[in-house]
Amino acid sequence: MKILYFSDTFLPKIDGVAISMRNFAELLAERGHEFLICCPRYGEGDFERMGERIRVERFRSGYLPSYPDIKVVLPSPSKIKKAIKEFQPDLVHIHTPGLMGVYGINATEKYGVPSIGTYHTLMSEQDMYLSFYRLLKLDKLFMRIGKLNKKIKIKDLLKFEKFDKFNIRKKIILKITNNLYDRCDLIISPSHLIKKQLEEFGLKKPVAVISNGLDLSQFKGSPKTLSENPKLLHVGRISYEKNCDVVINAFKLIVEKIPGATLTIIGDGPALPSLKLQAQKLGIERSIMFTGFIDRAELPQHYPNFDLFLTASTMETQGLVILEAVACGLPAVGVDSFAIPELVHHGENGYIAKSFDVKDIAEKAISILESPETYAKFSEESLKISKSHEMKACVDKMEEVYKSVAAQKGKKKKRSILNTIFSMDPFGILG
Repeated sequence: MKILYFSDTFLPKIDGVAISMRNFAELLAERGHEFLICCPRYGEGDFERMGERIRVERFRSGYLPSYPDIKVVLPSPSKIKKAIKEFQPDLVHIHTPGLMGVYGINATEKYGVPSIGTYHTLMSEQDMYLSFYRLLKLDKLFMRIGKLNKKIKIKDLLKFEKFDKFNIRKKIILKITNNLYDRCDLIISPSHLIKKQLEEFGLKKPVAVISNGLDLSQFKGSPKTLSENPKLLHVGRISYEKNCDVVINAFKLIVEKIPGATLTIIGDGPALPSLKLQAQKLGIERSIMFTGFIDRAELPQHYPNFDLFLTASTMETQGLVILEAVACGLPAVGVDSFAIPELVHHGENGYIAKSFDVKDIAEKAISILESPETYAKFSEESLKISKSHEMKACVDKMEEVYKSVAAQKGKKKKRSILNTIFSMDPFGILG
């Protein structure tokens, strides 16, 4: 088969979507399938091929003012038309609901190509990047003020955004996102809990559950015993929606109870400077290590060196870093949001706390770290839970889904205003 990917994010940028795309493409390419990946151009670190059967087509893009790490791909209808005509895909797979995803789904309708969309990211939970607060860079201004006045706390302004109950932005984003996915022939969810949520959101198309999977030959561990001075870990993009500030606030309470505890935060992103300032204000900077970016190839060596994984993210459709941690035998504490309870089984390999509840997160972590028997039991259960996400089984499922959807030959072409606009580039100016 020939599979065409559309995504608003891809390598060299490191995130869960990019890693999932790469893993499935590489392993399916080994089985003889061909891939063309349409994604943003980043500049330094860009590449055009991943072996003989995977080609990468880069598109010009700009930055989202409120979040420079997010790329906004510029319209390139002639370039997309050329890619489809030359590659002749059997199937189009949409990986993001951004502009690149919109261009992709428009192309499937215009040319009658079967389509699949994976719901990797809950876009409605990232509405903070569309707020005037972010667009006007008030977070940076607040940080500058915070450096001068030690009594000001960064979390106060962030909390206003997180607990905004009447949030029309979320409703609008959810509606737009769902409309795009409903134009696909099949939707893929990384977890059963997200499938349930999507159906409750009103998606009409069938939803198949396929885990993003993990290579358990790389991420592996053995049953762990509790350390005298426990080492806690958080891994991932250090971006505002991951709520790493909540993790740090919880750790403040943990270290008051267990003075020898340390917290290591692996990753890079726009929220990192504010988190370092937060640690200083709380007086726990000596107990927290910010490593910055660590190459993914090195991560399997790091996880087994820690005792407990912490996350306060409320927007995980699966949570690859959580899966990596439990596969290495770490118990975990997460929050009661979306897919996290599928990896952190409450009372079995860790605990689920209330979202944004710093005290609850801290108390649940402390209860694990003060009981060697509970800790040992949770570690063994983490290893068992990870086995159901073995990568080869996930690739087998994805291949079957691809074959089933690609078999829908002769899909009716659609003409719409969007497709008319999509076709307007007779001189290739936008390509």
